[in-house]
Amino acid sequence: MQNCQMTQSPKRTSLWANGLIWFGAALSIAEIQTGTFLAPLGFGQGMLAIFMGHLIGCALLFGAGVIGGKVRKSSMEAAKMTFGSRGALLFAGLNILQLLGWTGIMIYEGALAAGGLLGAGHELWCLLIGLLIILWLAIGLENLSRLNALAMAALLLLTLLLSSNLASISGAAPLPAEAMSFGLALELSIAMPLSWLPLISDYTRKAQKPVRAAAVSTIVYGLVSSWMYLMGLGAALTFGEADIAQIMLKSGLGLAGLAIILFSTVTTTYLDAYSAGVSGEALSPKVKGKALAIAVTLLGTGGAVFLPLLDFTDFLYFIGSVFAPMIAVQLVNHLMASRNYETSLFCWSNLLVWLAGFLLYRFLMETDLPIGSTLPDMLFTMCLSAAAIVLSNRHREKEEPAAL
Repeated sequence: MQNCQMTQSPKRTSLWANGLIWFGAALSIAEIQTGTFLAPLGFGQGMLAIFMGHLIGCALLFGAGVIGGKVRKSSMEAAKMTFGSRGALLFAGLNILQLLGWTGIMIYEGALAAGGLLGAGHELWCLLIGLLIILWLAIGLENLSRLNALAMAALLLLTLLLSSNLASISGAAPLPAEAMSFGLALELSIAMPLSWLPLISDYTRKAQKPVRAAAVSTIVYGLVSSWMYLMGLGAALTFGEADIAQIMLKSGLGLAGLAIILFSTVTTTYLDAYSAGVSGEALSPKVKGKALAIAVTLLGTGGAVFLPLLDFTDFLYFIGSVFAPMIAVQLVNHLMASRNYETSLFCWSNLLVWLAGFLLYRFLMETDLPIGSTLPDMLFTMCLSAAAIVLSNRHREKEEPAAL
């Protein structure tokens, strides 16, 4: 009698499920808030910065989703292939910090907006939002499809209502007195997709068709995020207002506005907390991802209660300076079919190229170029990375005959 051992294949997510995840990621009051920051440019220049920035940022987001998805690794596990098993821990640690920051910012923004609509106290709203995020985490990614579908359908209807109400209001407020260059506006539009770059393959690795899932995720996120930015820009130019609660009230939304705030905050911040747990697993196999995700949510809730987290533009620029050169090195390493450094502790050449890209980005931020910092920094970092690979290959070729 022959014994057959049945192995159960891991549960894979559909294109539809991945699209819903990234629809929820983009449908966020933080995206609307960031759109209001572009108001000094006016609608025409602001819209151009939004579309150009999202095109650049989402192209990089797609590349990151493909790299991790094809090898079925999380974003930070995939980084080990380029920077080494210990070298990638730098990015895993920085990613956990940025996700903790985002968790606090999102809960703070959501609670501030909800309190502005209905009162009841900032601390109470922070606790409620934190509890809802923990509930989402307890349900788990694989079991969220139906709940996400219901939440996204409700959010879509409510956001269409908000967009319709904004479009129907005539008149315009004077342009804000604060200065905003096109280059900085472009960076703000690039930085939001970049902030998701260390997360995307946490989800595409579980997709049935990872490359298509990366494409669907990127397209859905790019379109919806641009829509959110445009709503924020339009609201700021119409009302002269950057307060999300006031924008909801002046748009004629009461309880519907509250539902937008709560659902969008929970569905977006869930992704941050979940991926913080995944990055923690990349740091050490002893880390329990779900436990760390819940801990990040609790810490973020505490930060939202006790810290002023309203202006996060500098935080967005920092994210760009870390992760734009990181993905530049990863893309070159992937496209040039270079070595897999996962079995090495460090790949010093790639880490030094990243450091050069990071420092250049910070320098370019001070120059305020019309094309922003990301594009020139990416080009420099990719060229430097390619040169390092070519030199490394030539050195290896010289060593091999000598060894023979």
